[in-house]
Amino acid sequence: MAKTHDIAIIGGGLAGLTFACLAGQDKRLDIICLDQAPPAQNNDLRTTAISYGSRKILEEAGIWKNLSTVPCPIEEIKILDGDSPLLLDFLREEADGKIFGWIVENSDLKNAMMKTLAAFKNVEHRAPVKVKDFSVDEKTASAILDSGEIISAKLIVGADGRNSFTREWMDVPVRTRNYKQRAIVFTAAHENPHGNIAVEHFRPEGPFAILPMADAEDGTHRSSVVFTEHGPEKNSFMRLNDADFNAELSRRFPENYGRVEMTGRRAAHPLSLTHAASYIAPRMALIADAAHAIHPVAGQGLNLGFRDVAALAGLVEATDDPGAPDLLENYQQARRFDNMSMVAVTDGLVRLFSNNRPGSRYLRRTGLKIVAKIPAAKRFFIRRAMGDTGADRG
Repeated sequence: MAKTHDIAIIGGGLAGLTFACLAGQDKRLDIICLDQAPPAQNNDLRTTAISYGSRKILEEAGIWKNLSTVPCPIEEIKILDGDSPLLLDFLREEADGKIFGWIVENSDLKNAMMKTLAAFKNVEHRAPVKVKDFSVDEKTASAILDSGEIISAKLIVGADGRNSFTREWMDVPVRTRNYKQRAIVFTAAHENPHGNIAVEHFRPEGPFAILPMADAEDGTHRSSVVFTEHGPEKNSFMRLNDADFNAELSRRFPENYGRVEMTGRRAAHPLSLTHAASYIAPRMALIADAAHAIHPVAGQGLNLGFRDVAALAGLVEATDDPGAPDLLENYQQARRFDNMSMVAVTDGLVRLFSNNRPGSRYLRRTGLKIVAKIPAAKRFFIRRAMGDTGADRG
C-alpha cells in the first residue's frame, strides 16, 4: 500500500518552506514538500522587509538563526509624494522602541530555510518534481506527478505562488487586477550610510522604495531598490544601458545618499493583484501568494503569507486529521479578514498614489498629514507595518 503523509506541500518557495519548518516542529506530523525548482536554483535578486511579527514566526520555525548574514534593521520609515517635502515619518520611538522590520536577501532566506529543513527527520523535500493533476476522496488528497507517481496526504497545502496550479485545479473564483506596472529590483551602492531608514517615495509612475541593507564585506553602503514603472515594455528602464540607468537612479535618490549606482544585475517583475474567493476545498488549502498576491507598495506581501503559515501550522498541531473540514473552515475564517484588509489597502494605495491628477495629489497629501497629526491613527499604521497584529499561531 502506498504511504499516506499527513501533509503534502505543493511549492518550495519561501512560504512553502516556512510552513514545512513550522508545521514540522510537531514531530508526529509526516510532511512532504514537492518543489518544482531544481535544488541548486536560488537566483532571486529580491529582498524582503521581514516585519516584527514575521521575525517571531521565522524564529519559532528555527529559520532566523540560520541566516548567513546579519539582517539590516529598519528604524525609521519616511513617506514622500512626488516633489513634495516629507509627508510622514515613522520613528522607532513611536513603536515602543521596537524595530519596524529587517531587510533580508531572499536568496539568504531560502538558504536558511533549506538548512533548517535538512535537520527534520519527519519532513521530506523533493525537487525537482512537477504536479500535473490531483484527486480527492473523503479521507485523502493525492498529487499526481508528471512521472506518474502519486503522493497522497490527509491535507494538500498549495504554496505554489500567484499562478498557482493548485488554486486553478480547485476551481475557485479569483479576483484579478493587472496594474500594468513592473517592479525593477536590484541593489544600489551609495556613498553615504542610510542610517537604517526605509524610504517609500510615491511617484506618478509608481512607488520608488529604498530599503536599507547591511554593508557589504568591503564596507560599501547598500540599499535594495524597488523601482516601479508603467507603460509599454519597449520604453522600460530595463532597456537602458547601465550608465543611463544609473543616471535615472541618481535623479530619484535623495541627495543625502551621495553618489549612487546599481551593483550586480537587475530584474523586472510584472505587478498584479490576485485574490482567491476561497482558500479551501475538500482536503486542500491555499497559503500566501497562491491565495492572495498583492502589490508590493506596502512591503507586506510575504509577511501576509507568513501569517497564513502561522495560522495553519497552529491548527494542524496535535490533530489526528489536518485536513478535517472544520479545521480548514477555521483556517479560512482566521485569515480572511486580515488578507482582505491588506488587499483593499494596497489596491487603494496604488490607485491613489500612482497618478499625478490634482485631485488625487490633494487627497493623499491631506490624508497623510491627518495621519501624522493623530497619534492613534499613526500607531495603527505602525502596527500594520510591523505585522504585530496578534495573529500568531492558532
